[in-house]
Amino acid sequence: MDNVLLISLGYLFGISLLLIFNEVNYRWFKIKGEYSRKIAHVLATLATLPFPFLFSSHWYVFFLAALFFVVLWSSQRIRQLNSIHDIARNSYGSYLLPLAIYFTFLGYTFSGDPVMYILPITILAICDPVAALAGMSVKKYNRTLSLPGIPTKKTVVGSFAFLCASAILSLIILNWWSEWTLNKMVLMSINIAIVSTLAELLSWRGSDNLTIPLSVQLTVWILI
Repeated sequence: MDNVLLISLGYLFGISLLLIFNEVNYRWFKIKGEYSRKIAHVLATLATLPFPFLFSSHWYVFFLAALFFVVLWSSQRIRQLNSIHDIARNSYGSYLLPLAIYFTFLGYTFSGDPVMYILPITILAICDPVAALAGMSVKKYNRTLSLPGIPTKKTVVGSFAFLCASAILSLIILNWWSEWTLNKMVLMSINIAIVSTLAELLSWRGSDNLTIPLSVQLTVWILI
């Protein structure tokens, strides 16, 4: 228990240091809030990938998630941590991220299979920023997607980038962690890519930080 407690404190210190470092870079180098936010998203989320091998109880992850939820929620209210919150849209994504990590870890504990955590969190860490950056960077021939009765701010390029990245990452991770046949891994990867892209497309105000990993985890549960 002492070692696990030290690991928890190490994560607390490390992610806090990451937020401080990100804030310093945002202020000194005048990095746009959208980009500094994505940097923190990728690094902090990827840093949690070892959780299944470090924590035997979800309560340690709950403690970390609750603490960072409070920090991120309160900092938005008092207009601090602008490297995270300085964006031209309303979003709850920053403080939904710790909740997403906790609930994904909680889901993993019911199966004990690390892929149930590693796959959803990797897709969240990589594909969401890839979609956002692709959508913002490519202007020519790009357009906003719209669904019947559901207005979205997602773009064709962004959603296509998400779909491709999700399929590739799924295939790589399933090939590494599972003993399934190639046909099953390809079919699983395609389904995961479609479901997670739809979750990203239909989410609003940053709720995709929660819907993406949970939809991936649910898809794996159903198809496994």
